Amino acid sequence: MNNIEFLQAELAAHQAMFKELNAMLPQISTVAECLRDCLKRGNKILLMGNGGSAADSQHIAAEIVGRYKCERRGLPAIALTTDTSILTSIGNDYGFEFIFSRQVEALCNPLDVVIGISTSGNSVNVVRGIETAKQIGATTVALTGGSGGKLAALCDYSLIMPSSDTPRIQEAHIFIGHSLCGLMEAE
Repeated sequence: MNNIEFLQAELAAHQAMFKELNAMLPQISTVAECLRDCLKRGNKILLMGNGGSAADSQHIAAEIVGRYKCERRGLPAIALTTDTSILTSIGNDYGFEFIFSRQVEALCNPLDVVIGISTSGNSVNVVRGIETAKQIGATTVALTGGSGGKLAALCDYSLIMPSSDTPRIQEAHIFIGHSLCGLMEAE
């Protein structure tokens, strides 16, 4: 396969995935309403994930706090992936699987929304973070792929990308993140 054929195959896979997202539009809209309600109450959105999903958490939080497309006041969102001192101390003292649950325990309120991003839906630290959020009484959202994994069963809202291919799932996750930001700003 030459470079052009490779790129054509990647683009075709991307387009096929995005075509399937049409069926998820009502679910995405419902999650956007949940996030808007959270922010209207004066609460916050917490996001977490590993690797590319950590980057997506930070990206989405930045769009919420800064701005997406409209000039507006900053809105409260925190990516739980950014404080290296917290991540390394919790990882060292308790174990990597607790890096999010400990932060959720410290920062989450019952009227907040906690978003767990995991392409497999089975990242132990994200699952534990969502479990802690549920114990607190927060609303929980999963962005996953494949079968949805453990996260899909745990969360109040589960947006499961119709693919098991990590790059396609991540492309869909950032599209959904951008769409949620756009819908929040529209209010």
